[in-house]
Amino acid sequence: MDQSNVQAGEMYTLQLPSKQESITLLENLIEEISDRHQVSEDTFANMMTCLSEAVNNAIAHGNKFDETKKVIVNADVEGKRIVWTVTDEGEGFDYNNLPDPTAPENLENLTGRGVFIIKHLADQYIYNTKGNEIELHFKI
Repeated sequence: MDQSNVQAGEMYTLQLPSKQESITLLENLIEEISDRHQVSEDTFANMMTCLSEAVNNAIAHGNKFDETKKVIVNADVEGKRIVWTVTDEGEGFDYNNLPDPTAPENLENLTGRGVFIIKHLADQYIYNTKGNEIELHFKI
């Protein structure tokens, strides 16, 4: 492989306080990266949806709206893919034992769809063992 054509990766990082208003900073970063790397509209929409869900979960469930705790968002753009990580300072959770949001008894619940949405929109997702960090992969 010709090494001169290998594009060096670009890293982006946000440290967000655990409050709802932090989502605006996240959205701005997604827009900036998408513009800079000519991300398709579909991928942009999937990233916006997944990352909003992941950061909202980190703020609400991970850090329990404790503004002294941060949510760390990293984006690593490498060639034709973006790998995002969202990490909170919470206790983590058991992502293997979540109620199915499509089950009849859960359809009217106001919450509980975030992880389900992420599973369907990200090209790949990986939780750390503790459950307080998710890695989201998107092809661009």
